[in-house]
Amino acid sequence: MALGEAVQLEIKADGPATITLDQPDRRNALSEAIATGISEALDEIEGSDARCVLLEGSGGSFSAGGDIERMVEGIQRDVPIDERVRALERSTNELIGRLVSVPIPTIALVDGAAVGAGANLALACDMQLASERAAFGFVFRQVGLSVDAGTSYLLPRVVGENVAKELVLTGDIIGADRAHELGLVNHVYDTDEFDEAVETFVEKIVSGPPVALRHANRLLGEGLEKSLEQALTDEAVAQGIAFATDDHEEGVTAFFEDREPEYEGR
Repeated sequence: MALGEAVQLEIKADGPATITLDQPDRRNALSEAIATGISEALDEIEGSDARCVLLEGSGGSFSAGGDIERMVEGIQRDVPIDERVRALERSTNELIGRLVSVPIPTIALVDGAAVGAGANLALACDMQLASERAAFGFVFRQVGLSVDAGTSYLLPRVVGENVAKELVLTGDIIGADRAHELGLVNHVYDTDEFDEAVETFVEKIVSGPPVALRHANRLLGEGLEKSLEQALTDEAVAQGIAFATDDHEEGVTAFFEDREPEYEGR
């Protein structure tokens, strides 16, 4: 399914929904068309039976970050600063917030470069899988800018404050193995085996109990912002919801019958 000119969406019932950034000639830079397309894709996914979201780029790049053409236009047309800031808030900021709050698990498939805001698109997902040719860089300084797209929130939570400052202040681009060492990605796979490895990983997610995993995913995302007391309370509430599902009964039954459970999301 094409969403505008820049994003493709494929939804498999009781499986993954795949959002593909599809402006390879622009290395899938975070244009207004891509931001709008991702948001529309998430709207479609919310009403579906998808059990996770995959976010990928086409043409050998994940996303080259900010829309440089738009930056040039802003300079040439002398667009007022407050108008540029409002445009940033309407597109990039809203999109990052939306990605972070998706209720089902989200997985970035980084098979190529993810730089600037594009790196944050990956970090806004719950998990990140990379091929050996992936590269990451928080390169805002290269165009004379500070940080945006959630860098100051997302990056320190993953790599720590000191490493986050190094990555941003130097603007260094790092390869997949170094990104894995720093915790920016969960796994790095051989490029030739990337699709097969991703399929195996995703199957582990979509074969799980959807209601329980959705709550677990949310609680883990919120955990750093809570006290222990609040976390324990929220976990108990979520567990009460899970106790009431048919999937919980199926899981317990399968355990005693020594077989794999078949979860239906109810």
